[in-house]
Amino acid sequence: MKKLRVGILFGGRSGEHEVSLLSAASVLQAMDQSKYDVHLIGITKDGRWLTAGDAAHLLPSSTGQAQHLRAGDPEATPGAALLEHGKEVVVQPVPSSADHSSSSLATLRTSAEKSLNVDVIFPVLHGTYGEDGTVQGLLELADIAYVGSGVLGSSAGMDKDVMKRLFVAAKLPIPKHVTLLRSDWQQNPRRAIQGVEAILRYPMFVKPANLGSSVGISKAHDRKELAVAIDLAASYDRKIVIEMSIGGKRGKARELEVAVLGNDSPEASVVGEVIPCKEFYDYEAKYLSEGSQLIIPAKLTKAETKRVRQMAIDAFRACDLAGMARVDFLMEPGISTGSRPRKIYLNEVNTLPGFTAISMYPKLWQASGLPYNQLIDRLIHLALERHEEKKSNRYDL
Repeated sequence: MKKLRVGILFGGRSGEHEVSLLSAASVLQAMDQSKYDVHLIGITKDGRWLTAGDAAHLLPSSTGQAQHLRAGDPEATPGAALLEHGKEVVVQPVPSSADHSSSSLATLRTSAEKSLNVDVIFPVLHGTYGEDGTVQGLLELADIAYVGSGVLGSSAGMDKDVMKRLFVAAKLPIPKHVTLLRSDWQQNPRRAIQGVEAILRYPMFVKPANLGSSVGISKAHDRKELAVAIDLAASYDRKIVIEMSIGGKRGKARELEVAVLGNDSPEASVVGEVIPCKEFYDYEAKYLSEGSQLIIPAKLTKAETKRVRQMAIDAFRACDLAGMARVDFLMEPGISTGSRPRKIYLNEVNTLPGFTAISMYPKLWQASGLPYNQLIDRLIHLALERHEEKKSNRYDL
């Protein structure tokens, strides 16, 4: 029986490059080689597309020896040891700054012998230029099936401002927030801060609109910290989203997460909870520091669990997602009572969440009865199903 040809696409130009390398190594390690003919496609931080042999060098080792895979440490990735088992693929187009006269986007096809000859692409690109619809658009043009959401869903799931607008339209509860343009901030910082303070109370979370893995996110407790936080977020994106903290002075909000899987009929996993070792679950708490706890299943009432899982599916549909997403929530601190249940707010969706074996998305499905390797099988099946369903579309008059 002919093996399914799967391309694992990883690396990329975003601030989440290192996280992508970890995800790729885990996916490759878990793939059943009796089912899949795996091809590796690496993208460097400056946008060069590499063959499998060169892609191995994306995963650095200071000692030159294989290191232990620890999902909490992007600098300790055991790159070459895993990726050298991959098969060669065609070198893809380099950035416009380089001489690319001998290659073009036309090489990304599934039929020609000189092209990338795969049945489906499994992108493990996180953040901009990978999770935001750009690569998805390229794969659509090439008519290649791929895991995850399409162009619209990926774009909406990446842009926190647009995402929140869709949540509001779907009548889903979200934290009170303000969106600020970098140009407005640079032209008149004082007026910008006054505008934020007129709507929101401290403490506030300040985020780049288009980024993930908590890169560029800060918590501001006063005006001075707010200015520093906006400067940081503005260095990553032209839009800055500022949210009022849930719980405020009463305590930290509980951070809940649900994994969603499916296309037109999505399913929700059990609910998990993250207890960060820092004030909130930032990049360092996720990947560098020890001490953050993942509790699966989260300690909630049956009613709260049901509500969170349904909200996760509603959020998935509101953004027109497909394949997979991790949906994050914030719950008020304190204890629910019959007269006043704790409020639960939708925070965001992540269309290509971290995919190491110990990342929250696969752990939630593991706890729901779907092991890591079977989850990969299911995602590939969903990608092929969605690609096949598109063939029923008409493109002529």
